[in-house]
Amino acid sequence: MIRLNLFLTAVALAHAQNFDSIREEIAKQIRDNGVPSLSVAVARDGKIIWEQGFGWANREKRIEATPHTMYSLASISKPFTATGLMVLKQRGQVSLDEPANKYLAPARITGKAGPAEEATLRRIANHTSGLPLHYQFFHFDEPIRPPEMADTIRRYGILVTRPGERYEYSNIGYGILDHVIERVSGVSYARFMREQVFVPLGLTHTDVDLPPALEAYRAVRYDPEGRPVPDYTFDHPGASALYSSAHDLVRFGMFHTRSRAADQKAILSDDNVTEMQKQAAVIGPDSGYGTGWFTNKRNSELAVSHTGSMPGVATILLMVPSKKIAVVVLCNASSPLPARIANQILGEMISGWELPANPLPKPAPFQPGSELSGKWEGIVETHRARIPLQLTIQPDGDVHAKLGTQLVTLVNQPSFDDGWFSGRLSGDVDTPDASRRPHAIRLLLKLRGNVLNGSATAQSLPNPRSSNALTSWVELKRP
Repeated sequence: MIRLNLFLTAVALAHAQNFDSIREEIAKQIRDNGVPSLSVAVARDGKIIWEQGFGWANREKRIEATPHTMYSLASISKPFTATGLMVLKQRGQVSLDEPANKYLAPARITGKAGPAEEATLRRIANHTSGLPLHYQFFHFDEPIRPPEMADTIRRYGILVTRPGERYEYSNIGYGILDHVIERVSGVSYARFMREQVFVPLGLTHTDVDLPPALEAYRAVRYDPEGRPVPDYTFDHPGASALYSSAHDLVRFGMFHTRSRAADQKAILSDDNVTEMQKQAAVIGPDSGYGTGWFTNKRNSELAVSHTGSMPGVATILLMVPSKKIAVVVLCNASSPLPARIANQILGEMISGWELPANPLPKPAPFQPGSELSGKWEGIVETHRARIPLQLTIQPDGDVHAKLGTQLVTLVNQPSFDDGWFSGRLSGDVDTPDASRRPHAIRLLLKLRGNVLNGSATAQSLPNPRSSNALTSWVELKRP
């Protein structure tokens, strides 16, 4: 088997001579900039034309990275979960345009900004359901474990914007989708994904979390100082908890470019694969989100992708379906390198391929008009209590906040764009889960006549541990 794998890798490299400069760039980054490892895989027309590992999957044990090393995927878990949801849709077991609450019990999504019945599976899958920003990490060397999904839904499954009103990237949404998969299929999310997605697609080094049988293939996650990151999990596995190898992930990409390998089963029709790639939410002028995929126009081509980023993880799967190309780059540290390398690879394969431009927009000065200026009073409604909140928005742009009995504080980085007020303030929402880490509060509020409502997200301050973002409902009125 080892000889066969070496032969196959050699064959792949023989077809990849035009990637020599990229191999040199990766080697330089690992040598000069402390990147632990990268694994790369490239497929075109249903064949893997290059796959290779660079650096150390495990520095301490001197285990080299290979195309079969299993990396934590972070948010590339989402297109996998969406694929599982589409399997149920194709079988007629769910309808994407039905309310998610139809498939949930006993805990259900709570309508605050809008009716819960409009939070459909489709809107959850494209991040327009109204569910909030959310992430919550649980380290294995700490005593606290993830709550039951029903508890997470009760606490944070709240609509803070009206369904269909706004794109808001939401991990809790994909946690809810993995819970729907469990409830509809009658088996665990991990088992359903293994039996109905991974095995039929021939993904032997892909799993939810990492079972002991595959532990030897794991890439250790490293922090910016090169130290191993303590293992962690989440209360939203369908958003973040998958592991996969570059070899497996590019095969997943082959399936989604409708150029599957001969040994891959057609778990979805081509029509359903195409449906997942249709833009359903607008993010920017040429970018959006479909069902589990980012979409954007590049060189007049539809690019379909997903990235992943969290402590010790940077990943990308980038596809050009019309050319049946899929590119994977996986790294076991936080780094911009995977996205850059993936685009450089496409530059070698597609004439005139342009690297994405990500200019940071210069924020406009905050100059509130009469519709926003003045005093606003109301509550932050956590899952534990209703906390009084006062905002005073001055005509000169200063904004002051008083949360409960806490001291008056300045709201930093205030802005008002297209009817949405945002800013950050010091404060504590005083719930046991949010208070596990020191945090600040991010406000995102929609002006609706004489009402400001939306979200207050307790976001952990920078710390060596993974951060949390836990959102509560806010409603303010003029006194």
